[in-house]
Amino acid sequence: MRKYLLLFSIIMSTHCWAVDPFEDFTEYGELSEEEIHILHKGDMLYGDTEFGFILNKGNTNSSTYKLRGNLYQDFDKWRNQFKIDSLYKRDSDSDTGESDVSADRIFISAQGNYKIGLKNMSFFIYGDYEDDEFSGLDYKSTLATGYGTRVFQGIKNKVDIDIGPGLYRSVAEPESEDSEDSEIVSGVTEAGYLLRIAMQWERLISKRTRFNQDLSLEQSLSGLNSRFKSETALISQVMGAVSLKFSYMYRYNSKPEDDNLKYDTELSATLVYSFN
Repeated sequence: MRKYLLLFSIIMSTHCWAVDPFEDFTEYGELSEEEIHILHKGDMLYGDTEFGFILNKGNTNSSTYKLRGNLYQDFDKWRNQFKIDSLYKRDSDSDTGESDVSADRIFISAQGNYKIGLKNMSFFIYGDYEDDEFSGLDYKSTLATGYGTRVFQGIKNKVDIDIGPGLYRSVAEPESEDSEDSEIVSGVTEAGYLLRIAMQWERLISKRTRFNQDLSLEQSLSGLNSRFKSETALISQVMGAVSLKFSYMYRYNSKPEDDNLKYDTELSATLVYSFN
């Protein structure tokens, strides 16, 4: 649990590098994501943090924490994006008083886009790291590079696509423990090549509401597992820098570990604070 508190403090501490969060108090929600980038061009850090908490008491006792951060830098030649996504859930038995962790996941990614002079075209380098206690893996990571461009620009819609080759690496959880010397037998490490395709679609519904659809596909070229992720979100400004976000997350893994299902879903409603 301490690592999530540390993540929260790191994200919130970025305010010391960002501009005054109330500087654009009346403008946020009326700006598209692209206009926000233009407004904060040259800023060291800007973006938003998202937090959700669910506490159940009674026949079922559980607590769920969801913390996300979406941070940007936009300079003359580079636009960088950093993401943090974490989920923690603990269930308690009201009769025995025992509690167990049923979800514990952290995902971190970073992407840098080098602008090549033509509008909305760039070369990118992307990397991510995921540690999911219930995936059957110790961790998995991806590194990819390629070309990004805007394939559609309208009054209320924009669609960006990234595509390029990359590398995948995963380390399985230790399988057993030697009783004689108490040394843990290391898990299997897998590595291979992949093709990464990502799409971001943003639609402005009104001055204070926008729709986002993010898709990413990592197709294995080495016979390993392929991954697909989709997040559908509706974000509506509530007051100033605070927005309400409804989102649906779908994850697919073609070759899951430990007889897990190939897919999992997540439906959430969270508060988003933007320090633009």
